[in-house]
This record gives sequence, C-alpha cells and structure tokens, in this order.
Amino acid sequence: MALILIVDDSPTEVHVMKKALEKSGYQTATANDGAEGVRMAREMTPDLIFMDVVMPGVNGYQATRQLSNDPKTRTIPIIMVTSKGQETDKIWGLRQGAVDYMVKPVSPDQLVAKAQATLAA
Repeated sequence: MALILIVDDSPTEVHVMKKALEKSGYQTATANDGAEGVRMAREMTPDLIFMDVVMPGVNGYQATRQLSNDPKTRTIPIIMVTSKGQETDKIWGLRQGAVDYMVKPVSPDQLVAKAQATLAA
C-alpha cells in the first residue's frame, strides 16, 4: 500500500485529500508546513507527496527544492496542489522539482486519478 504525504496548512484541504486518498486504499501522513513536510519526507520516504505552495515559514516551492536536491528524497514524486494558478507559478513549481502541478479546487476524483497515474509511472 502506497504512502502519500500531504503537505498543506489548510485543515479543510487536508481532510478532503486524506479522505479521498484513504478511501482509495492509500495510507496518508500529513504535515502543516514546508519545514515539517521536508522533515517527514526524510523520515518516512513516502511514495508520493502532494505539496501546497502558500504556507507559513518554508513555502511549497522551497520545500520541493530541498527535497529534490536531497539524495535521500530526490526520487519521491512531488505534485504541487495550490491556488496559485498562473502559468509562471506552474513553471516555477516544475523547475523546483515537482513532477506535476494541480490548481485548486481539485476534486477528490482528480486527486486520486493523479495519484494512481503518478504511482503507476
């Protein structure tokens, strides 16, 4: 069973994502900000990370860059899930090391489909 780390500071977003992924058979772990997400990713080495961008302290771009540059975590696919929907935001996210970029609101079905496609790749 794949482990997915959700990094988002919104309790509502975390709840919706966690519920959808667990209903589809995934294990989940959650982090409330980028720094906690980086720490948990290094400890748990999840199979996939869904990363918000706008968070206090270490933002999602910074956390993604740290994980992508770390030999221990660089192979973990990171999908940005954020309200930042400009093309430049997406390009920047992918440049930091994300494998994909989704703009909120994301439906539970879209989230699960993206997880399945990414984990199958």
